[in-house]
Amino acid sequence: MNSLFKRLPRKRVAATRRSSRRVHAQPRPHPSLTTFSRLCVEGPLPAALALLSELAAAGLRADPVSLTRLVKLCVRHGTADHGRLIHRHVEAHGPLPHDGAGGLFVSNSLASMYAKFGLLDDALRMFDGMPVRNVVTWTTVVAALASADGRKQEALRFLVAMRRDGVAPNAYTFSSVLGACTTPGMLTAVHASTVKAGLDSDVFVRSSLIDAYVKLGDLDGGRRVFDEMVTRDLVVWNSIIAGFAQSGDGVGAIELFMRMKDAGFSSNQGTLTSVLRACTGMVMLEAGRQVHAHVLKYDRDLILHNALLDMYCKCGSLEDADALFHRMPQRDVISWSTMVSGLAQNGKSVEALRVFDLMKSQGVAPNHVTMVGVLFACSHAGLVEDGWHYFRSMKRLFGIQPEREHHNCMVDLLGRAGKLDEAVEFIHGMSLEPDSVIWRTLLGACRMHKNASLAAYAAREILKLEPDDQGARVLLSNTYADLRQWTDAEKPWKAMRDRGMRKEPGRSWIELEKRVHVFIAGDLSHPCSDTIIQELNRLIGRIKSLGYVPQTEFVLQDLPTEQKEDLLKYHSEKMAIVFGTMHAVDGKPIRIMKNLRICGDCHAFAKLVSKSEGRVIVIRDPVRFHHFQDGACSCGDYW
Repeated sequence: MNSLFKRLPRKRVAATRRSSRRVHAQPRPHPSLTTFSRLCVEGPLPAALALLSELAAAGLRADPVSLTRLVKLCVRHGTADHGRLIHRHVEAHGPLPHDGAGGLFVSNSLASMYAKFGLLDDALRMFDGMPVRNVVTWTTVVAALASADGRKQEALRFLVAMRRDGVAPNAYTFSSVLGACTTPGMLTAVHASTVKAGLDSDVFVRSSLIDAYVKLGDLDGGRRVFDEMVTRDLVVWNSIIAGFAQSGDGVGAIELFMRMKDAGFSSNQGTLTSVLRACTGMVMLEAGRQVHAHVLKYDRDLILHNALLDMYCKCGSLEDADALFHRMPQRDVISWSTMVSGLAQNGKSVEALRVFDLMKSQGVAPNHVTMVGVLFACSHAGLVEDGWHYFRSMKRLFGIQPEREHHNCMVDLLGRAGKLDEAVEFIHGMSLEPDSVIWRTLLGACRMHKNASLAAYAAREILKLEPDDQGARVLLSNTYADLRQWTDAEKPWKAMRDRGMRKEPGRSWIELEKRVHVFIAGDLSHPCSDTIIQELNRLIGRIKSLGYVPQTEFVLQDLPTEQKEDLLKYHSEKMAIVFGTMHAVDGKPIRIMKNLRICGDCHAFAKLVSKSEGRVIVIRDPVRFHHFQDGACSCGDYW
């Protein structure tokens, strides 16, 4: 052969070599397959599916890479029916070879597609029919089961089967299955598996571990996982902060946020939203204002600005809320609803209804949350006729079907106004079955208006639904005590003692210099108790000259007058008020949070202290705010 090439002219030799290469070159792909491959990447999906059908009719089979891309395109832009069409095409040409990577890739893509469309049984059938499975196959099914309602136990069983099959779980497998751990025992076992696999230090596994511990209420466990980390990233910081905030440990979430900033991490919208919710829950206005500084760089983030607006409203700072509301570049129905509810909860019911009218004039349609705020405003201002108007017109004017919250507002509206019989008639006429919340609202109104017989009826209805409800028994006992029916008042307490139940003590807390100080009724264990008592006695002496007389009727025990006055003196809100007057910065309001409704004596005390000391005192109880200034309260003594 070499001698032949030597004898040929040079041009002829080159041509012969090209000819020889053409003989051994791979055949060019069919033009339709080339077009199909491009459509699988660029779309549109209908064109790719149409060409897939043409290929099938011509007896041509698409290559595994193109099929995998088509499945991904289907997940992004298609439906489950489109996915099944692709699956049928694959099966029509016989099983894909799984000895190479191509067939396995296609099968994994189809299983993942079914899982993402929520067709778990189809995904499992795909899984069962696969001759070869790798870590991606197993993880796809484990993750899908772990995120599905009612199938978390299956996810854990698949994890065990995966290991028995000789396939080692990866970080994503563990991250997925940790969310399926519904008991501490399960979580401990999976945590141990991550350690054994050497993946416990993976940042995503750690983040999932933190989430899992916090979800089970084990904040200490989540904190231990976090503290053991050598390196942390923003994902982990977000997990621990969000976990603490959602679990109600607002102080812990804020402390972690401060640590995060000290460690040099830049917060994102998720972090800031979680911290704002923590500040809201604990009424930590100063901490919330610090978070506001970090929100400024996200000036177009509506969700974040709504969370900030909610924080200002629920921390009782209407000036900040109003300023933010008017600066917001855009507002949605949540923004308007937050402002309506915030004004109503802070004793500005008339202003809340004006904002509602402005909202409608700007073409923003109210939703069911807006209407709860509107009805709340009517209830807390005694606007009975207005409340009836808004309730009756919800469906006709706004297409909003009244829900339980709206019915509860109406019971509250009627009850506060002393229309107890009308409230009972309203409950009996409801299209919805009344729940314990509605009966509890009626019970509270009965206590307010000292109607013992109706209170007993409401309490019985609550205990039918929730036999262990201690609040109903306490309210019923208090109603009898208000009427000095001491024998009847003792019966609910005896029932609680027989069940091993105890009344929740009154607690108040105040934020000063980034620290939260908690006071419990009758508990003098605070480090400053001695000076607080001295200052309390001084203040009582001052406000007596303004007309203060201890309202001993709010002591619901049959005791001598002096003992009743002593019990009143050490209510938690009084101690918090005194502590605030001793340490708060001049000119700044004293802001206090309470877990129970403020009593009438403490309400009178706060009004007169605000006058004698020239202070603004803001107290938030579970229902609303009381703004005390110059001897008056924003509630107008109607609460």
